[in-house]
Amino acid sequence: MFIAADTLDDLLRRVITKVLDKGHRVVPTRGKNTELFGVLLQLNNPRARLSRTEKRRALFSCLGEFLWYLSKKNTLPFIAYYASRYEKESEDGETVRTGYGPRLFLNNGHDQIANVIATLKQKPSSRRAVMQIFEAADGAVDQKEAPCTCTIQFAIRAGKLHMMTFMRSNDIYYGLPHDVFAFTMMQEIIARSLDVKLGKYIHAVGSLHLYDEHRKDAKKMLNEGWQEDIPMPHMPKVDPWPALQQLLLIETQLREEQAVNIEGLSLDSYWKDLARLLQVYRLFRDTNNDEIDNVKKLMSVDVYHPFIDQKRRTQAKKRKPPSSRQLNLSLSPRRAATAK
Repeated sequence: MFIAADTLDDLLRRVITKVLDKGHRVVPTRGKNTELFGVLLQLNNPRARLSRTEKRRALFSCLGEFLWYLSKKNTLPFIAYYASRYEKESEDGETVRTGYGPRLFLNNGHDQIANVIATLKQKPSSRRAVMQIFEAADGAVDQKEAPCTCTIQFAIRAGKLHMMTFMRSNDIYYGLPHDVFAFTMMQEIIARSLDVKLGKYIHAVGSLHLYDEHRKDAKKMLNEGWQEDIPMPHMPKVDPWPALQQLLLIETQLREEQAVNIEGLSLDSYWKDLARLLQVYRLFRDTNNDEIDNVKKLMSVDVYHPFIDQKRRTQAKKRKPPSSRQLNLSLSPRRAATAK
């Protein structure tokens, strides 16, 4: 089955509809789901990688997971700061064995991303620009989780960098938006490293499934209607790696509650906006709504405003003063009578 779309939201809508209409019931270890087996997805514009729906507007965890990969680490505290679900996948409470960072950059002593860039610089028509994530050892032992991604291939054709990811398993509602974000960001970074245009993103999946626990929310997402087509801005046409190193440093400082002066850095506005998003997430965790508004005013584009606004609304709900009835329920009988 082949499904193509110009934006992530269009792709999600078509995929969810197909699964609900033609999927088969499966009961694996991770939970009951509805599955399509053997699906090829294509995102025509990889920069349209953000879901703008109310139900799947997950920019901050997507950005955090992507930077986790680039950190070359698989430490649990890093990713749990953005996505607590990873706590269930840790074997030792300190690391996530399936984390992609070491597999991408430290795979048996090989930096796979550097190898891909070097291969395509030397031979632009090469078919060997491949990175491996799932390894033989992952299928040899019974552990909590195994990498969902098997391999990633890059190819330059007609001056454009195309990317094809092969997945053994993919959860539509949670996993797919995160995977598309991280992999297309990687695609654009490598395209900039090679000074070529961005091509299409292709996503091949063995088991493409929707868990029963997400079924109701997925249907609500479909009922939201079509979203406005607003892609992320173009990545600056220079070597992205120095800026990425600065962004990783900013991420560490914010996550560890250190002071950061983003405005004083010599970064392109594209990267400063991503740094500001990390700052918004820190402020969200610190329940500092007023400062979130100040950071929002500094954004160079309004593409990210809906995501910031959603965090602000979520925080406001958490800080909402209790009603008189809730207050009375929280007090002892004597204090409740006094409060009246």
